[in-house]
Amino acid sequence: MRNALVRRTVLAASAVSLVLLATACGGEKADTKADSKPSGAAATSAAPAAKAKTTAELTAALVVQADLPNHVVKPATPAEIAAAGAAKSDKAECQPLVSAQSMNAVGTAAGTAGTKAVAKGKEPAADASPEEKLKAGLDALSGTATSVSLHSYEGKGAAEAFASLKTAGTACAGGYTGTQAGDSLKITKVAPGAAVTAGDEALAYTVTGDADGSPVSMELVVVRKGSTLATFSALSLAGVAEQPKDVVDAQVKKLG
Repeated sequence: MRNALVRRTVLAASAVSLVLLATACGGEKADTKADSKPSGAAATSAAPAAKAKTTAELTAALVVQADLPNHVVKPATPAEIAAAGAAKSDKAECQPLVSAQSMNAVGTAAGTAGTKAVAKGKEPAADASPEEKLKAGLDALSGTATSVSLHSYEGKGAAEAFASLKTAGTACAGGYTGTQAGDSLKITKVAPGAAVTAGDEALAYTVTGDADGSPVSMELVVVRKGSTLATFSALSLAGVAEQPKDVVDAQVKKLG
């Protein structure tokens, strides 16, 4: 059973760079090629124009270990970053969701930064038996892992990107297929997640997929603060992720 859970979740992650395989790197240059350029018609027209933050500024604003004592915070590897850039949707209208899940910018970002936060498991007692220690280790693997990505845009770009994600959530409610490096993950449902109140505007989705015949449920939260779009994509080896409220709160606080 444990092997089956690990296999299905690894498949899910490799398919669309969800959480464990994807994060924009704070030291990497932002991708200036829009993989899903949102239209002006879909944008929040009332949003004021804003100046984009640089990659260096975004990197400084990322959550770090001190901000999340109950998580292990670490950057993505170069291999994970490279894998993330190849994530695509079989439906053009769903590409914003795949981009956000894989921690790529939606549209053209001027600056980008990202990291990963994995919830810590409960430590076994000092006098725990080997079996109890093993169980604690396996339970720790089921903790929610969250990729955090910050993307900054010129003008109304952040509002436009947010609007495109809002539109995609409705258009893709019935599902889509995400692919990366020859692997694929069929998403069967996109539904509203637990409400999030943060930043200038926020949205949350629960994304359900079919990983090798087994269901896997992921959480996606998007928060816009001025010219910056923060995305949080969460996955668990247990197959059902929790919405990463602590991570979202800590990151939004650092955005000011």
